[in-house]
Amino acid sequence: MKNFSYIFVLLAIVLFSGCEDVIDVNLDTAEPRLVIDAFISWQKGTSGNEQKIKLSTTTGFYNAAIPTVSGADIHIVSGQGATYNFTETPGTGEYLCDNFVPVIGESYTLTVIHAGQTYTSTETLKPVPVIDRVEQRNDGGFTADEIEIKVFATDDGATDDFYLLKYTPSFTAIPVFSVDSDEYFQGNQISDIYWSEDFKPGQNVGIYLYGISELHYNYMSILLEIASGGGPFSTQPVNVRGNIVNTTNFDNYALGFFNVSEYDYVNYQIQ
Repeated sequence: MKNFSYIFVLLAIVLFSGCEDVIDVNLDTAEPRLVIDAFISWQKGTSGNEQKIKLSTTTGFYNAAIPTVSGADIHIVSGQGATYNFTETPGTGEYLCDNFVPVIGESYTLTVIHAGQTYTSTETLKPVPVIDRVEQRNDGGFTADEIEIKVFATDDGATDDFYLLKYTPSFTAIPVFSVDSDEYFQGNQISDIYWSEDFKPGQNVGIYLYGISELHYNYMSILLEIASGGGPFSTQPVNVRGNIVNTTNFDNYALGFFNVSEYDYVNYQIQ
């Protein structure tokens, strides 16, 4: 797997030595679009009853604050007909549920109703293997002098599987993501490598391994390619549409993705 920060960076700084003129860059601002962060995840060994969905909107480049969205009606219905309602913590744009029941292989349908628009999506809760072990090398990276950790898990040979890995190093608040499939590792051990010049002994790295759908794998692959800058012949970055559909007005789509995953977690300390 390749490792990239899940960050979208727009560089708009122009440096002129000895220049005293202030250059104002006029940027067109599109109409705000709803952003739905509905990442439902169930850690192995827990009940998974507490879940959270966040709503916000896009905003202008120069706006530091991300606008939150209140007053929405949000619920998830399982394939068996169970309904889970999400209630907002007032004024935060965060909607919580404390009675969610995760079931491997079960389908779940998300519905978000806001400002007269209805957004829906359906996903199936995907399982994930346990993280077998984490190994460390001190001669990794491109320059062969960086600390490198390698994560191992054993793929289920009976199914076609897709994976999302998230790393949360203690020295930064920004997580690092990567994705992989079992196309070339069916039923065998899979691995992922993450290295950083900022690793130091004693630091901790949270390692999350999620089972995801093929659609989510494709979505994340595109986002990670954009975040990494792509290749010399890559297309220009655009809004990447997820799996959430506006059934009221198809063209007024929301950004974000509805995911339902099992995950395993390991906290690794750099040696």
